[in-house]
Amino acid sequence: MKDQEKKQEKQEILRHSTAHILAGAVLEMFPEAKFGMGPATEEGFFYDFELPRTLIPEDLEILEEKVKSLIKANFPFEKKQISIKEAIEHFEKAQQNYKVEILKDLEDQGEKEVMVYKTGNFVDLCKGPHLESTGEINAQGLKLTKVSGAYWKGDENREMLQRISGVVFTDRKELKKYLLQIEEAKKRDHRKLGKELDLFCFSDLVGPGLPLFSPKGATIKRVLQRWIEDEETRRGYQPTATPDIARVALYEKSGHWQHYQDDMYPAMEIYDDRYVLRPMTCPHQFMIYNSQPRSYRDLPIRYSEISRLYRREKSGELFGLMRHAGGWNFADAHILCAPDQVEKEFENVVDFVQYIMKTLGVTEYWYRFSKWDQNDKNDKYVDDPESWESSQNSMKKILDKLKLDYVEAEGEAAFYGPKLDIQLQNVNGKDETAFTIQIDFALPEKFDMTYIDNDGEKKKPIAIHHGSIGCLERTFAFLIEKYAGAFPVWLSPVQVSILPVSEKFNDYAQKVSEKLRESNMRVEIVNSDDSLGKKIAETTKQKVPYILVVGEKESENDTVAVRERSDGNKPADAKAMAGKQDIMGIDEFLKKISEEIETKKL
Repeated sequence: MKDQEKKQEKQEILRHSTAHILAGAVLEMFPEAKFGMGPATEEGFFYDFELPRTLIPEDLEILEEKVKSLIKANFPFEKKQISIKEAIEHFEKAQQNYKVEILKDLEDQGEKEVMVYKTGNFVDLCKGPHLESTGEINAQGLKLTKVSGAYWKGDENREMLQRISGVVFTDRKELKKYLLQIEEAKKRDHRKLGKELDLFCFSDLVGPGLPLFSPKGATIKRVLQRWIEDEETRRGYQPTATPDIARVALYEKSGHWQHYQDDMYPAMEIYDDRYVLRPMTCPHQFMIYNSQPRSYRDLPIRYSEISRLYRREKSGELFGLMRHAGGWNFADAHILCAPDQVEKEFENVVDFVQYIMKTLGVTEYWYRFSKWDQNDKNDKYVDDPESWESSQNSMKKILDKLKLDYVEAEGEAAFYGPKLDIQLQNVNGKDETAFTIQIDFALPEKFDMTYIDNDGEKKKPIAIHHGSIGCLERTFAFLIEKYAGAFPVWLSPVQVSILPVSEKFNDYAQKVSEKLRESNMRVEIVNSDDSLGKKIAETTKQKVPYILVVGEKESENDTVAVRERSDGNKPADAKAMAGKQDIMGIDEFLKKISEEIETKKL
């Protein structure tokens, strides 16, 4: 993983350096521009600006040429460390109010000096590092991609700036590959397919970022939920059912109110007390643990629940089902165990997650060991350095024993303990956390959770938090994009479409449907007045795994003409599908599809 880390570091330096050159190009085009921030991102880079007018698509072409000319000029990246006072004076004189605000924030935090970089005529406040000069960038690997709006500091109550985004690679070949990936991503975008396949929708009247699941989408969610609940039961988890709200006092005790309040909804006045929509299930399940005395013989206790959780996403971060407003359904599980059981339980959870990924057909993912930042000055974490070091050492030992290839990430831990994040990449190339496994030393202490050990003494259990399938909606979105809407049979909202050749075969179609439904198949009959060819074409667009055509011969012989979807990994193709047809008895077909569902064939 060291090679991967070095590659990522080089990419970040390249992207961040290009963001500075973009800002220099904007300065040439708009001398009065006000500069916000311009970081590297997972996909490329961006820079936020306050500009005298709204940019149009044609402006990107002009700016891109200016960026390339600055690259050709081979300006050095000149760095200089100066005092905060000198920096404020410089940026005040340049009328760069956003930079002055950043500097004053740093001054309030006790910083005395800062680094600035000069590239051509552009001077920016920046920690670096950067390339030696602009000429190290391959202009053929560069493209400015879009203009969008962005609130200053991500605060919807602050100024709206214009964000210019771009990508940069080491050569033209990599850029071309990326652009092809973007085109494919557009076809697989879960927001687009969700509408086309009638899986979910949004309504302005309901509110932005609040998905409404149609019967087809709700069916897939239900299949995922039932599967994961059954698997949890098989692995020794006990179900709980807890309320969506709780007193603020519960979250004050857990620490969520102090450390997580910005992501929670405002408190409500109910029953002469303050209540809040829950962001986590752990405090609720811990109250169940505390409801009676526990013995070492009871441990480990594994609780699981598909919980409705509520996180307040910023409007600018809403993105289909990946990030949506209101509540979302989370497979929330907590294991309470003795210290000497932690390693085995953690290994079992990793095995559980790997089983889920394999069953869903997810093969491309990576592990992030998320650690605390011991230099954090914002009270982001529980203040217990000794326990942090101990729990992180324990987790590292487990990860190394399992021979997991992981990246260490400081500052990404939960406020109460380190965690292992399982990271997936969506079709746009952006990494998202799909599942997490967390070791928690803090909350059992806060809630005075105990068990009687075999020596008769009270001991504190260790908590392991994890989401077996994570957020159902986000996992659903990943699967839509992975399969381009052509789900494996066991997940498909409609598994079989029956197409009678004409109206007089509707009764036979109904007979076949009833036979399949008796075996819990999800079946639809397409008995419109359209021609058979059109019915096949329209049904194919819906990416149904199996189409059964029934006509005179089929009704006479108790058979069906089976048309199988061409490839579950690719968007269904009507011509390819039309060429595949087998005549089968109803029982023969039922056996075939039942085996595929039972084995969760991909």
